[in-house]
Amino acid sequence: MSSTTTPNPTQDFRTIGLIGLAHGTSHFHHMLLPPLFPLFIRDFGLNYSELGLLVTLFFVISGVGQALAGFLVDRVGARPVLLAALACFVAASLAAATAHSYHGLMLASALAGLGNAPFHPADFTILNKRVSAPRLGHAFSIHGISGNLGWALAPVFLIGISTWAGDWRTAYLGTALIGLGVLALLLLNRDAIDDRQGSWGHEHKATSTQQVASEHPMAFLKLPSVWLCFSFFFWTTAALSAIQSFASPALGSMYGLPVSTTAFVVTGYMLFGAAGMVLGGFLVARVARLERTIAAAMSVAAVLLLLTATGWLPPYIAVGATALAGFGTGLAGPSRDMLIKRASPPGATGRVYGTVYSGLDLGFAVAAPIFGAMLDHGHPSGIFYGASFVLVLGIASASLVGLRIARGAATSRPALA
Repeated sequence: MSSTTTPNPTQDFRTIGLIGLAHGTSHFHHMLLPPLFPLFIRDFGLNYSELGLLVTLFFVISGVGQALAGFLVDRVGARPVLLAALACFVAASLAAATAHSYHGLMLASALAGLGNAPFHPADFTILNKRVSAPRLGHAFSIHGISGNLGWALAPVFLIGISTWAGDWRTAYLGTALIGLGVLALLLLNRDAIDDRQGSWGHEHKATSTQQVASEHPMAFLKLPSVWLCFSFFFWTTAALSAIQSFASPALGSMYGLPVSTTAFVVTGYMLFGAAGMVLGGFLVARVARLERTIAAAMSVAAVLLLLTATGWLPPYIAVGATALAGFGTGLAGPSRDMLIKRASPPGATGRVYGTVYSGLDLGFAVAAPIFGAMLDHGHPSGIFYGASFVLVLGIASASLVGLRIARGAATSRPALA
């Protein structure tokens, strides 16, 4: 593909589909351990603080690795890095299947975090280089939807296989097969994810070569928009960490619901999030001030979580309200990814996405032990109060990003007149 040839829809959709599948696999492995936390408590005598540290370990390794992976992707290309990441997920599943202690679970968490690290810089580098501009917003939407579907599938798969087999180790052999299958599919279609065969749709040939040569590799860190997007990721994923890892036991404690019901609240949250991303993919091209839409949707999500925290809702309505809150955070996804693309200097997309998305990992890493300690100390409502509060902080970050963009557009008009 080149910038002068007519975009081929079949090529675009093939690339989008493969990267979406890979991204869904990465999010599936985010949830490699949390759905079976109750079984680890039973078999290994662990508490929620210790389990929260497993989540922290995953995201510390992923966050540090993600920032570094952005430089690696820019240097050696995205495809080999992406394939190596999938191999790490297979190793993580095998480590979980053979774990006989807390240390074995830590190894599985560390390997999964290492595999997760390169995904966003690799994915977005391939999408930006391989997908034509008219379909790029929808590519971001599909990318986000696939991630939510991966999150949604993991609890169903792990709990379902564990229940069917009567052994959680069998479930992890199943996740290893999933990782192997996706890796094999990408190898068979490796030409469609070759980022060396593409053109940067957002770079201008007249200036990109000179700009890349003259700028320091770390110059992008001076851009305020990069750090505002980083903070948006941090706050919104802190809320997600609360829901993913601890909403099920918190709802059980507050409302007296069985695990067989509350375990699937994460699946509902992710499915509503996927629905939000479908709408968000259309809004990217049609709404000028996206931060206002983001703020409205996330405000509704924060109110729903706040109502759940009060304990006033009927039990099953509380489960539904928690799940529905995912729609608001999902709606923001494609707009967020497009803003990051526009903030990326020529040739630095991998580095920018790596740095910004490390805010996601940091949010998970910091939030997990805090929310786990709330449960250990008998404060299940704190899971929902805390998630609601950090969503409000995320709204503030998104609003600041939008304000900077609006001011930049306003100051550029006189120069263009």
